[in-house]
Amino acid sequence: MPASFQLLLAIIAEVTATSCLGATQGFTRLLPSVVTVTGYAISFYLLSLAVRTIPTGIAYAIWSGLGTVLVILLAWLLRGQRPDGAAIVGMGLVVAGVCVINLLSGSSPH
Repeated sequence: MPASFQLLLAIIAEVTATSCLGATQGFTRLLPSVVTVTGYAISFYLLSLAVRTIPTGIAYAIWSGLGTVLVILLAWLLRGQRPDGAAIVGMGLVVAGVCVINLLSGSSPH
């Protein structure tokens, strides 16, 4: 499996886990707790596979940056937690940073 696909799956697993985190109610509810712990375990496992090929700093920047943006967007769509102007600008900067890393950085595999 290509490292970029492993990284994408790691991001999806992390976003799923983080999105369920609030529903665990302090890990007192079984199903959301299992989804959260399993999602984080899968995410870190796949991230560990991805960094065998993708430089760790690059992989982590993409994983955390895109994960943050996706969690904010899901919270907006599913929970009505509307981001304000500063959050939208911040998300734009995160996306721009990931694009710069991927398109222009010599340390990123192309």
